[in-house]
Amino acid sequence: MLEVYRAAADLQRHCEDRGWRFCLIGGIALMRWGEPRETIDVDVTLLTGFGHEEEFIRALLGLYAARVPDPLAFALTHRVLLLQAASGVGIDVALGGMPFEESAVARATPYEFAPGVFLLTASAEDLIVMKAFAARPKDWVDVEGIVIRQGARLDWNYIDHHLRPLVVLKEEPEILERLARIRADAGPGNQA
Repeated sequence: MLEVYRAAADLQRHCEDRGWRFCLIGGIALMRWGEPRETIDVDVTLLTGFGHEEEFIRALLGLYAARVPDPLAFALTHRVLLLQAASGVGIDVALGGMPFEESAVARATPYEFAPGVFLLTASAEDLIVMKAFAARPKDWVDVEGIVIRQGARLDWNYIDHHLRPLVVLKEEPEILERLARIRADAGPGNQA
Protein backbone atom coordinates (compact mmCIF):
# COMPACT_ATOMS: atom_id res chain seq x y z
CA MET A 1 0.00 0.00 0.00
CA LEU A 2 2.92 2.30 0.70
CA GLU A 3 3.94 2.19 -2.98
CA VAL A 4 0.44 3.32 -3.98
CA TYR A 5 0.66 6.26 -1.56
CA ARG A 6 4.09 7.17 -2.93
CA ALA A 7 2.84 7.05 -6.52
CA ALA A 8 -0.18 9.19 -5.57
CA ALA A 9 2.00 11.73 -3.74
CA ASP A 10 4.36 11.91 -6.73
CA LEU A 11 1.49 12.47 -9.16
CA GLN A 12 -0.02 15.05 -6.83
CA ARG A 13 3.29 16.93 -6.67
CA HIS A 14 3.52 17.01 -10.48
CA CYS A 15 -0.04 18.34 -10.74
CA GLU A 16 0.53 20.98 -8.06
CA ASP A 17 3.83 22.09 -9.62
CA ARG A 18 1.94 22.78 -12.87
CA GLY A 19 -1.01 24.47 -11.20
CA TRP A 20 -3.36 21.75 -12.44
CA ARG A 21 -6.70 21.19 -10.74
CA PHE A 22 -7.27 17.58 -9.70
CA CYS A 23 -8.39 15.22 -6.97
CA LEU A 24 -7.69 11.61 -6.12
CA ILE A 25 -10.64 9.27 -6.47
CA GLY A 26 -11.10 5.50 -6.52
CA GLY A 27 -9.51 3.23 -3.94
CA ILE A 28 -7.46 5.93 -2.24
CA ALA A 29 -10.51 8.13 -1.62
CA LEU A 30 -12.44 5.03 -0.55
CA MET A 31 -9.84 4.36 2.15
CA ARG A 32 -10.73 7.75 3.61
CA TRP A 33 -14.52 7.56 3.41
CA GLY A 34 -15.68 3.96 3.13
CA GLU A 35 -14.73 0.45 4.01
CA PRO A 36 -11.06 0.23 3.10
CA ARG A 37 -10.04 -2.41 0.63
CA GLU A 38 -6.68 -3.05 -0.94
CA THR A 39 -6.03 -0.90 -3.97
CA ILE A 40 -3.21 -1.43 -6.42
CA ASP A 41 -3.50 1.73 -8.49
CA VAL A 42 -3.97 5.47 -8.32
CA ASP A 43 -7.10 7.05 -9.79
CA VAL A 44 -7.28 10.79 -10.32
CA THR A 45 -9.62 13.25 -11.98
CA LEU A 46 -7.59 15.94 -13.74
CA LEU A 47 -9.49 18.96 -15.03
CA THR A 48 -8.40 19.34 -18.63
CA GLY A 49 -11.62 20.78 -20.02
CA PHE A 50 -12.58 20.04 -23.60
CA GLY A 51 -10.17 20.80 -26.41
CA HIS A 52 -7.04 21.15 -24.26
CA GLU A 53 -6.53 17.53 -23.25
CA GLU A 54 -3.52 16.93 -25.48
CA GLU A 55 -1.21 19.32 -23.60
CA PHE A 56 -1.96 17.54 -20.30
CA ILE A 57 -1.57 14.11 -21.88
CA ARG A 58 1.79 14.96 -23.47
CA ALA A 59 3.10 16.44 -20.20
CA LEU A 60 2.14 13.31 -18.27
CA LEU A 61 3.60 11.02 -20.93
CA GLY A 62 6.88 12.88 -20.37
CA LEU A 63 6.77 11.78 -16.73
CA TYR A 64 5.26 8.29 -16.81
CA ALA A 65 5.24 5.20 -19.02
CA ALA A 66 2.03 4.40 -20.90
CA ARG A 67 0.14 1.17 -20.28
CA VAL A 68 -1.45 0.99 -23.73
CA PRO A 69 -0.18 1.40 -27.27
CA ASP A 70 -0.88 4.84 -28.74
CA PRO A 71 -1.80 6.35 -25.36
CA LEU A 72 -2.65 9.76 -26.83
CA ALA A 73 -5.31 8.37 -29.16
CA PHE A 74 -6.65 6.08 -26.43
CA ALA A 75 -6.90 8.94 -23.94
CA LEU A 76 -8.58 11.29 -26.40
CA THR A 77 -11.11 8.59 -27.34
CA HIS A 78 -11.86 7.24 -23.85
CA ARG A 79 -11.05 10.35 -21.75
CA VAL A 80 -8.71 8.34 -19.55
CA LEU A 81 -4.92 8.20 -19.72
CA LEU A 82 -3.47 4.88 -18.53
CA LEU A 83 -0.01 5.34 -17.04
CA GLN A 84 2.45 3.45 -14.88
CA ALA A 85 4.76 4.82 -12.19
CA ALA A 86 8.39 3.67 -12.12
CA SER A 87 7.44 1.45 -9.16
CA GLY A 88 4.93 -0.40 -11.34
CA VAL A 89 1.85 1.17 -9.75
CA GLY A 90 -0.86 1.86 -12.32
CA ILE A 91 -2.16 5.41 -12.66
CA ASP A 92 -5.55 6.10 -14.28
CA VAL A 93 -6.02 9.76 -15.14
CA ALA A 94 -9.64 10.69 -15.92
CA LEU A 95 -9.68 13.76 -18.17
CA GLY A 96 -12.33 15.88 -16.49
CA GLY A 97 -14.37 18.69 -17.93
CA MET A 98 -18.00 18.23 -16.91
CA PRO A 99 -19.55 20.52 -14.27
CA PHE A 100 -19.78 17.63 -11.80
CA GLU A 101 -16.04 16.95 -12.17
CA GLU A 102 -15.30 20.63 -11.61
CA SER A 103 -17.41 20.53 -8.46
CA ALA A 104 -15.70 17.37 -7.21
CA VAL A 105 -12.25 18.91 -7.67
CA ALA A 106 -13.32 22.16 -6.02
CA ARG A 107 -14.67 20.26 -2.98
CA ALA A 108 -11.63 17.98 -2.58
CA THR A 109 -9.70 18.21 0.68
CA PRO A 110 -6.36 16.85 1.90
CA TYR A 111 -6.17 13.87 4.23
CA GLU A 112 -3.15 12.36 5.98
CA PHE A 113 -2.93 8.73 4.83
CA ALA A 114 0.48 8.08 6.36
CA PRO A 115 2.71 10.26 8.53
CA GLY A 116 3.43 13.35 6.45
CA VAL A 117 1.60 12.01 3.37
CA PHE A 118 -1.34 14.31 2.69
CA LEU A 119 -3.35 13.46 -0.43
CA LEU A 120 -6.12 15.56 -1.98
CA THR A 121 -9.20 13.35 -2.25
CA ALA A 122 -12.73 13.73 -3.50
CA SER A 123 -15.46 14.15 -0.89
CA ALA A 124 -17.55 11.21 0.28
CA GLU A 125 -20.55 12.59 -1.65
CA ASP A 126 -18.58 12.96 -4.87
CA LEU A 127 -17.19 9.47 -4.50
CA ILE A 128 -20.74 8.12 -4.11
CA VAL A 129 -21.80 9.93 -7.29
CA MET A 130 -18.82 8.53 -9.23
CA LYS A 131 -19.25 4.99 -8.00
CA ALA A 132 -23.03 4.90 -8.37
CA PHE A 133 -22.68 6.25 -11.92
CA ALA A 134 -20.10 3.55 -12.75
CA ALA A 135 -22.53 1.00 -11.24
CA ARG A 136 -20.19 -2.00 -11.31
CA PRO A 137 -20.77 -4.66 -8.62
CA LYS A 138 -17.66 -3.60 -6.68
CA ASP A 139 -18.76 0.04 -6.90
CA TRP A 140 -22.07 -0.77 -5.21
CA VAL A 141 -20.20 -2.54 -2.40
CA ASP A 142 -18.06 0.59 -2.04
CA VAL A 143 -21.11 2.88 -2.04
CA GLU A 144 -22.71 0.81 0.70
CA GLY A 145 -19.54 1.04 2.79
CA ILE A 146 -19.40 4.83 2.41
CA VAL A 147 -23.09 5.23 3.29
CA ILE A 148 -22.73 3.04 6.39
CA ARG A 149 -19.51 4.65 7.57
CA GLN A 150 -20.46 8.28 6.90
CA GLY A 151 -24.12 8.01 7.91
CA ALA A 152 -25.93 11.27 8.59
CA ARG A 153 -22.87 13.34 7.64
CA LEU A 154 -23.65 12.80 3.96
CA ASP A 155 -25.25 15.62 1.99
CA TRP A 156 -27.93 13.68 0.12
CA ASN A 157 -29.24 16.79 -1.64
CA TYR A 158 -25.80 17.31 -3.18
CA ILE A 159 -25.58 13.66 -4.22
CA ASP A 160 -29.03 13.75 -5.86
CA HIS A 161 -28.34 17.09 -7.54
CA HIS A 162 -25.23 15.73 -9.28
CA LEU A 163 -26.15 12.08 -9.82
CA ARG A 164 -29.65 12.58 -11.25
CA PRO A 165 -28.56 14.34 -14.49
CA LEU A 166 -25.75 11.82 -15.02
CA VAL A 167 -28.22 8.95 -14.64
CA VAL A 168 -30.58 10.61 -17.14
CA LEU A 169 -27.67 10.97 -19.57
CA LYS A 170 -26.75 7.31 -19.09
CA GLU A 171 -30.43 6.30 -19.36
CA GLU A 172 -30.20 4.04 -16.30
CA PRO A 173 -32.82 5.20 -13.75
CA GLU A 174 -32.28 2.00 -11.80
CA ILE A 175 -29.08 3.58 -10.43
CA LEU A 176 -31.14 6.04 -8.38
CA GLU A 177 -33.43 3.24 -7.21
CA ARG A 178 -30.52 1.10 -6.05
CA LEU A 179 -28.91 4.03 -4.23
CA ALA A 180 -32.22 4.76 -2.48
CA ARG A 181 -32.37 1.13 -1.29
CA ILE A 182 -28.81 1.30 0.04
CA ARG A 183 -29.64 4.54 1.83
CA ALA A 184 -32.80 3.08 3.37
CA ASP A 185 -31.01 -0.12 4.44
CA ALA A 186 -28.25 1.91 6.12
CA GLY A 187 -30.59 3.10 8.86
CA PRO A 188 -32.29 6.14 10.31
CA GLY A 189 -29.37 8.57 9.90
CA ASN A 190 -29.62 8.21 6.14
CA GLN A 191 -33.35 8.66 5.64
CA ALA A 192 -34.77 11.35 3.39
